[in-house]
Amino acid sequence: MDLATMTELLGQVRRIALGAGRAIREISLQPADVTAKADGTPLTRADLASQEVILAALAALEPTLPILSEEGDLEDLDQEAWRTYWCVDPLDGTKEFVQGLGDYTVNIALVESYRPTLGVVGVPAAEVLYFAARGMGAFRVDRSGKPQRIRPSGARQPRTAVVSRTHLSPETKDFLARLNVTETVQRGSAVKMCAVAEGTADIYPRLGPTSLWDTAAGAAIALEAGCRVLDLRGRDLTYDPLAGLTRPGFVVCPAGMELPGLTDRP
Repeated sequence: MDLATMTELLGQVRRIALGAGRAIREISLQPADVTAKADGTPLTRADLASQEVILAALAALEPTLPILSEEGDLEDLDQEAWRTYWCVDPLDGTKEFVQGLGDYTVNIALVESYRPTLGVVGVPAAEVLYFAARGMGAFRVDRSGKPQRIRPSGARQPRTAVVSRTHLSPETKDFLARLNVTETVQRGSAVKMCAVAEGTADIYPRLGPTSLWDTAAGAAIALEAGCRVLDLRGRDLTYDPLAGLTRPGFVVCPAGMELPGLTDRP
């Protein structure tokens, strides 16, 4: 895909993410609007409203591309068509949303040859949008409407880490202690990946299973900003859904950061 086509596509996906965010904000959540999925995680009317907006818009935009979504039908993943696809989390951070916290996002990514090459992460509560596409850089835009290019801290050794509010494991704490990280901030959703991409945190480790839709959009932004997104053996995180819909974990950090102990994990 050439640069002009990618630029146009990114603009359209940004508008889709904004529309999904509006659909979420319009919902006044009631107890009856929250149910539990088979894995015990919450599902709300807002998840489904965002999903409806995104799927309809993406299908109209690129009708030949399959869509992998947390709330979608995942039964036909045995197709070769899944080399290039949309990867969507209509409402990432549903637990935060249910609790009335603002750390929830709308995540939309384009994956090409199993690599996320375009990503939009909307933060509806803050009216902030992060976005990036291959060869174009990574950006943040807020209520001012002026996109600002974002870059990671460039730290060789991490001092600040952003960590999961709901998945902070003892293994993660040990990992950060080995790196002599002195400050941690707990956040939710793909906001954490964007925090490293824009340099407000030096590193984000997630040493536990995550689904492809949780990370694809944030990874596209982090990579284009100048970060690495690594699996737990120090390799680039992969997005082949035929290899499974979850990964054991990952680390987001500036490209030049030294991570002793990561590449020699079993």
